[in-house]
Amino acid sequence: MSLDDGLSALRCSRILAPHPFDSPRPTLNDDSSPEATLRKRLYWHSRRGMWELDLLLIPFLDACYGDLSEADRAAFQSLVEEEDQDLFAWLMRREWPEEPSRRRIVKLIVEHAETTDNDRYRNL
Repeated sequence: MSLDDGLSALRCSRILAPHPFDSPRPTLNDDSSPEATLRKRLYWHSRRGMWELDLLLIPFLDACYGDLSEADRAAFQSLVEEEDQDLFAWLMRREWPEEPSRRRIVKLIVEHAETTDNDRYRNL
């Protein structure tokens, strides 16, 4: 095997290897129910202009949102409407939101990131 063949094989294995964020769950496009529509909207709003926020909000949405109480869901929906700089300060634990329901959801997101195998979060 030549060096070029080895590099080609390496490139192909990287292309075909599953991405760590891939999951066996159905995609957001598989369902058109009102709940799925809301989740798509939340996913869109969770994609921020800051990579650090994406790494916290999207995994939390994927893993935890379905198990939240109605009050916590409402708090998450409200949270993703906030400005990036506020979210960043809260999620990096530089300060905490004053509103109790918002503080609770921020703490849930931070706790999820700290207790999940999310190496990217640990490097922030």
